[in-house]
Order: sequence, then structure tokens, then C-alpha cells
Amino acid sequence: MSDSKPKPPSRPPSTPRDALEALLAEPAGNPIRRALWLDGLDRRLRPLLPPSLAAHARLANFEHGKLVFVVDAPVWRAKLRLAAPELLDAARSVGLDAAELIVKTTAPATAPAQPSRKALPMSAAAQKALADALASLKEPDPSSPDETA
Repeated sequence: MSDSKPKPPSRPPSTPRDALEALLAEPAGNPIRRALWLDGLDRRLRPLLPPSLAAHARLANFEHGKLVFVVDAPVWRAKLRLAAPELLDAARSVGLDAAELIVKTTAPATAPAQPSRKALPMSAAAQKALADALASLKEPDPSSPDETA
């Protein structure tokens, strides 16, 4: 009698897929695919803006002929609206059917106000300990007689 066991049917070795590739293969990857497309479009359109404006604007969306940009201050909103005809022409030159430019201003992120806390008064013992600690850090005066002798 033989000790060998029957071998399972051979299958090709599995190779792990890249995480992004696996995600994009699923129907759930559609928003990621769109975000990557919008990012690529932003990289193509932003260099066509004036350099001072390009640092303050980014493409947020393109849908139904509307090109939506987001800027970080009202002054950049006004400047981008002035550049709208050139930007729409540039968008058409890269194959978009852009008919309208919408510019939105984002609110600056502000940190929540911290409540002011008053310092607690130091006790007399704590004040004396602090004064002694500070005195121990001072270098001895070379002209005074040595106290350790």
C-alpha cells in the first residue's frame, strides 16, 4: 500500500493585485476613477492660468458643461472670473464641452477659540522652591570666598 495522497488539482499561483487596481476593478471604484480624472484635468488646466492665480485655484468639478473652480479668497474669485473666456477656450481645447465657469470661494479653516485660562497663584512654598532652583543654576561669583572650604 502506498503512503502517497492524491494531489489536489493544480491551479496557477495567485499574485496579489495592487490595492488601487483591485479597488478600481470594482463598481465602487467609480468615484475614485472620477477623482483621478478630475485631478488630471486640473493638472492640465491650472498651468493655463496666470501664475499668481494658479496657486490659489483648483478644479473642483466638471459636469453638464459647467467647469467649477474653487479659490481661497474673494479676490482670486474675481480674477478667475475675469480669466473665464480664456479658461473656457483652454478647456475646449483639451476636449471638454465647457460652456460655463462657476467659481466658488472656500471659507478659511479656523481653529476653534480656546477658552482663556487664568494661571493659578503659586503658594509661598512653591515660590521659595522656584527661587532656590533658580539660585542653584547661577554660576558662583569668582571674587567671593569659596563657601565649601
